[in-house]
Amino acid sequence: MNSSKDFLSEPVVADQIPSEQFPEQNLEQRLPESHKALPVDGVGVTSTLQSLMGTVVIAVFVITFIVQAFQIPSPSMENTLLVGDYLLVNKLTYGGGSLGDYFMPYRRVKRGDVVVFHYPVNPAQHFVKRVIGVPGDRLRLINKQVFVNGVPLKEPYAHFSRPANDAFRDSFPRLDVSAGETPEWWVQLRKLVDDGQLIVPARYYFVMGDNRDDSYDSRYWGFVPKANIIGRPLLIYWSVKTPENEVAPPSSLGGKLEHFAYALTHIFQITRWNRTLRLVN
Repeated sequence: MNSSKDFLSEPVVADQIPSEQFPEQNLEQRLPESHKALPVDGVGVTSTLQSLMGTVVIAVFVITFIVQAFQIPSPSMENTLLVGDYLLVNKLTYGGGSLGDYFMPYRRVKRGDVVVFHYPVNPAQHFVKRVIGVPGDRLRLINKQVFVNGVPLKEPYAHFSRPANDAFRDSFPRLDVSAGETPEWWVQLRKLVDDGQLIVPARYYFVMGDNRDDSYDSRYWGFVPKANIIGRPLLIYWSVKTPENEVAPPSSLGGKLEHFAYALTHIFQITRWNRTLRLVN
């Protein structure tokens, strides 16, 4: 039998073969299986679906294990992070607390790191703060100055907007004033203060916002467990100005659609180009 190439290389002349000998409607049945026409449309759809599913799987893997996008909704980290900054967070920086951590190039959470974490009081919410105390540290604030293990902490990133007139916020820890909104923190705080210093327990971290006078942080609700830490912000991939009349991001569906439409039609005017693609430190 001739090869496939030989079979297709010679053109068939219509008047050489009587039409009654090979009726047109039976020609497809007489061809070998390898030469029958394939349903091109079906193959195209299947190939497209396979490509799409592969893209989705890769995207889900990346979002689940490698990076995740977050938006800054509050001014607690000014001027390091501003309202309207969109971040890519590296979820592989610190590992996941499993056996694989011993074989991967993960590193420990360090003092000074900016971290994204599940808010301990409500884990469904995500917070971003800076690590001020690691396990074993002894912390205190005196007139806004942070001391770690008796040494003043150099904080070029810290931002202040008010005078030192809040006894609890500016001179922490204080056991003679309310510890904030969670009574559990008030009880824990009293147990961990020694000689006017707060001792950070194992596998917990004390975090604060860079905007010290306007940050709802560990001073008010307590430590962040290591298990709650999601990762470290890698870069600001986009940054937009907040409309002047917008106090807080809209929560209703109509408000969100209006906000999106405004951003889409004013993208060049509202984008902070000097912050886009900036690394987070």
